[in-house]
Amino acid sequence: MESVVELRDVTVERGGARLLNAVSLRTHVGEHWVVVGPNGAGKTTLVRVVAGREAPTSGTARVLGTDVAAADPAELASRVGFSSQSVASRIPGSERVRSVVLTAAWGQSVSYREDYETQDTGRAEDLMAVFGVSALAARRFSTLSEGERQRVLLARALMADPEILILDEPTAGLDLGARELLVGALAEIAGHPGSPQLILVTHQIEEIAPGFTHAAVMSGGRIVAAGPLEETITGVALSRAFDLPLTAGVTDGRWWAHGVGAPGSGSGSRHGA
Repeated sequence: MESVVELRDVTVERGGARLLNAVSLRTHVGEHWVVVGPNGAGKTTLVRVVAGREAPTSGTARVLGTDVAAADPAELASRVGFSSQSVASRIPGSERVRSVVLTAAWGQSVSYREDYETQDTGRAEDLMAVFGVSALAARRFSTLSEGERQRVLLARALMADPEILILDEPTAGLDLGARELLVGALAEIAGHPGSPQLILVTHQIEEIAPGFTHAAVMSGGRIVAAGPLEETITGVALSRAFDLPLTAGVTDGRWWAHGVGAPGSGSGSRHGA
């Protein structure tokens, strides 16, 4: 089976701290991955390595058949979409929503009055429609709610038609309604046969959208479990990662996790500790 991401013994050290510790992971065509774990587990560092935004201190990272260390950053950015709060922070609040989406075709965060081809403007309009933000096209980015911003950022991340789409905690700060809209959008993307490989970073099990197939559970800069969702999102793996007795399962296609003995922890299909 063709590999998409291949990390071998990747270690990242910064300022005397070891953020990743000999991490190995392989993903394949047709898979959609979620990376879960507590704050400080190394999740964001891992996906930044995949996106070519963080260089390993040691080990090798190959993405789409190319060694990340030798890849052209601009070419890699066009093939690996990346949506995170750090991306949002680089977008001026005065930028219009249509421009926020459209400028991704040039790998920019600000419009400099570029001339865009008809296919680019058409794709931007289509993506805004898919994520329900067409009516916001003329709005300034700073005026959007958190939920609206995240849907705009998703449209932006898909603008360059990437082969991998990394989403670093996209539901952070969202209320329940906005979170469910975003989970629904992710499920729609994952269910499309021509979609890029999705890699979702989260510490909330409930945010795993239908259509995701695999998971990596992280703790302390290491991967403690990785593989198909049903074999990986278990009470045993989550208890080890979060250092807390947990039970986990799936009900009506949605995952959940609770402390052992918590009210409601016995419902649905279980993968307990």
